Amino acid sequence: MQSGIHTTQPAGDGQERIRNFAILAHIDHGKSTLADRLLEITGTIEKRKMRDQVLDSMELERERGITIKMTPVRMNYTLDATRYTLNLIDTPGHIDFAYEVSRAMKAVEGAIVLVDATQGVQAQTISVLQMAREANLKIIPAVNKIDSPLARVPETRKQIAQLVGLPESDVLLVSGKTGEGVPELLAAIVERIPSPATPQKDADSTQKSAEAKFPRNPALSQRDSEQSFRGLIFDFKYSNHAGVIVFLRVFGGTARKGDKLQFAASQQIFTVLDVGIFSPEETSVESLSAGEIGYITTGIKEPGVASVGDTILAAKGSVTPLPGYDRPKPVVWASIYPESQDDFNQLRQAIGRLRLSDSSFTYEEESGGLLGRGFRCGFLGMLHLEIITERLRREWNLSLVVTTPSITYEVVTKRGKRETVYSAARFPEYGEIAEVYEPMVEARIITPSDYMSALMPMFYSHEGEVQVTENFGDNRNLVVLIMPLRELMRGFFDEIKSLSSGFASLSYKIMDKRRADVVKLELLVAEEVVPAFSRIVSRKRVELDAEAAVEKLHSILPRQLFTTKIQGQALGRIISSRTVRAMAKDVTGYLYGGDRTRKMKLWQQQKEGKKRLKEQGTGRVRIPHDVFVKMVQS
Repeated sequence: MQSGIHTTQPAGDGQERIRNFAILAHIDHGKSTLADRLLEITGTIEKRKMRDQVLDSMELERERGITIKMTPVRMNYTLDATRYTLNLIDTPGHIDFAYEVSRAMKAVEGAIVLVDATQGVQAQTISVLQMAREANLKIIPAVNKIDSPLARVPETRKQIAQLVGLPESDVLLVSGKTGEGVPELLAAIVERIPSPATPQKDADSTQKSAEAKFPRNPALSQRDSEQSFRGLIFDFKYSNHAGVIVFLRVFGGTARKGDKLQFAASQQIFTVLDVGIFSPEETSVESLSAGEIGYITTGIKEPGVASVGDTILAAKGSVTPLPGYDRPKPVVWASIYPESQDDFNQLRQAIGRLRLSDSSFTYEEESGGLLGRGFRCGFLGMLHLEIITERLRREWNLSLVVTTPSITYEVVTKRGKRETVYSAARFPEYGEIAEVYEPMVEARIITPSDYMSALMPMFYSHEGEVQVTENFGDNRNLVVLIMPLRELMRGFFDEIKSLSSGFASLSYKIMDKRRADVVKLELLVAEEVVPAFSRIVSRKRVELDAEAAVEKLHSILPRQLFTTKIQGQALGRIISSRTVRAMAKDVTGYLYGGDRTRKMKLWQQQKEGKKRLKEQGTGRVRIPHDVFVKMVQS
């Protein structure tokens, strides 16, 4: 944190010169690269300090070239001799991190909806645009990568203009790589996005007619002129020295170092240790006033006091808290265990700290039999699961066992009991179940028309019910289908990309539960169930899935001192089976000549010894960590 104190805009008239906005786009459409150019052109970062993806500070973000965490930054920009403060929030593009995007929208008045000129409007573009309209944000459409030799600028400009409902001339053309068109975009931000002091108006010609359909953002519609402090927490982090540092948008009043503030939910009162802005490093300032985005250092080190969506108020004030955010609903569940139970406390501490920086995943302690103690965790998608587990391994140097991901099922037993099941291992036994209900998704796929014949059979193989098939323009089709979330996790996205040569895009939203025809598939190793390998599969595919799972485990499980059976069990019976031969040790190698009965005696002793090992329990199969990893990746 920089120690220098910077001044900020004064309250009142200063709000007129503030613009708060986010960049929204489909994944890989160039949000972070455009943010680099904005920082460079406004002089927020010196050219000699510039690097690619400067706002993506996490190692995983830079490796994968994607944004995982939303990142706020303040820029100063001068237009017509007037200095403006631009608060940008760079947001993720992957559907798994949509909760990050929704939180960012509550803190801003406008959004740049970015579309890649080489790919055109994608499924996630439609999703983020709808989210922006629901938040009643002013939308600035822009076409990126216009410098690419593969760019289809006129077609893409026409697509996004029709989607947003604006004239094509209002769609800006930019290149995040070269900086072309970025000065015009900066001017448009100032001219089109309302200041925090401006009453929220219809953002464009389509928003007036959509006002009834898309409700006004409750936080942004309450422009505060009151003196009492009120700020909405959209993120926070934990520091060993400074405690909880909250990232917030101020909706009223002013906060300074030494002020007494409190959390609305927990009623915890604290003294402000520091206030600051992001430029992009955390930089101390004299105060934070209405309309500004920044951070407050609370000094609180107790867990559970701060929460995303809570309101920070003046201590013992009478101001009404802001509406906050809807709680994210996990859609994918997996259990995480330390490879060694000696690391359990370290895993508990790591998950607790990670939860402070990512409020969209949940966890609770559980015991997994053979696997010992661990945590049952809920995630927003498969990529979210992958990122969290990878961060635990890298940042805390933990060796983990992650069970096969599953979703939430609602099970009605034959005794009439209704229960929610988050884990395949806890699924009731066959014969006890009367009905099972599973969550459905509405998936939107945009694909070139040439690939429709290859994709349609795949949709049906994943139990998809096609609702809409229509021409999307530019020789592309939009397909809307209803399908089980379970099937979406079964390699659906990878298959779409493979069959469409990478040109199709996918977005989805969770819908209500429907009755499901599914069963529990268990894998037994040496006649003992391994809970980490249990999964819920379609009854129609249970034989195929059992054969595939057993075959895969057979190919990667190391040989033991004794013969090991691998079996797939479902529907109350063994469906598939393979045998892993015992390690061969030549106990007769030192013999030479003589009667064969001497060798036969040694072979019999060896056989009986292995049998005793198995009976005493010392012959239990030890499954290496990499076997669990490979099975989960299947």
